[in-house]
Amino acid sequence: MSCKPEHIAIIMDGNGRWAAAHGEPRAVGHRTGVKTATKTFIACHDRGIAHLTLYAFSFANWRRPQEEIDLLMALCQQFVEDNQAQFIERSVRLQVIGDLEELPTATRRAIEAGVDATKNGESMTLTLALGYGGRNDLVGAVRAIAARAQAGLLLPEEIDETSLRSFLTTDALPDPDLVIRTGGEKRLSDFLIFESAYAELFFAELMWPAFDETVLDEAIAAYERRERRYGRTGAQVAASA
Repeated sequence: MSCKPEHIAIIMDGNGRWAAAHGEPRAVGHRTGVKTATKTFIACHDRGIAHLTLYAFSFANWRRPQEEIDLLMALCQQFVEDNQAQFIERSVRLQVIGDLEELPTATRRAIEAGVDATKNGESMTLTLALGYGGRNDLVGAVRAIAARAQAGLLLPEEIDETSLRSFLTTDALPDPDLVIRTGGEKRLSDFLIFESAYAELFFAELMWPAFDETVLDEAIAAYERRERRYGRTGAQVAASA
């Protein structure tokens, strides 16, 4: 039987569909989704989860209408600013993965300030994936490796999984143990695609604004029932327990 997950990663999907089902504009769904994100980080912290990563804004989301992008950027900024005191009180360290260079200046500065203010947090690491895409992250890593190899600073035989990881924006994170996706879709959508190779996946039909502690506990319980073999047989796992 598996232990409690150390790292939970969540694809927060369904804000727009939740809003439509309630006869509200998409903006209301996104605002409600931010409140759910706050409740979820608190619930994970209370359950002793060491790492929580939230897929807040994907690299592909830059294709959305500018009005919606502006709202999402403002909400990301609001989430960090409104929760900063609570992060510090709970000793939560905030960090970000993805390409921050494309973020609006006000959003980027607020996030950088939040990261700096919480850098000594030790009880949990909360990571926001912003402007993040797994393929884009891998491309950036490969380009950096190629540049170092071209400069004679890295030999081909020195390139392995560990060295590749060191060039990813997720380098400081352990691989996710459990990936949760709301909204009924059953795919990773370019989220931690390299890091989730051995993650357990939990798909919930409900939309993100409706996500709560009951569903979180259901996902954790499902994880704990699964046998984590990593290529070994069940007998080998039992013998090493």
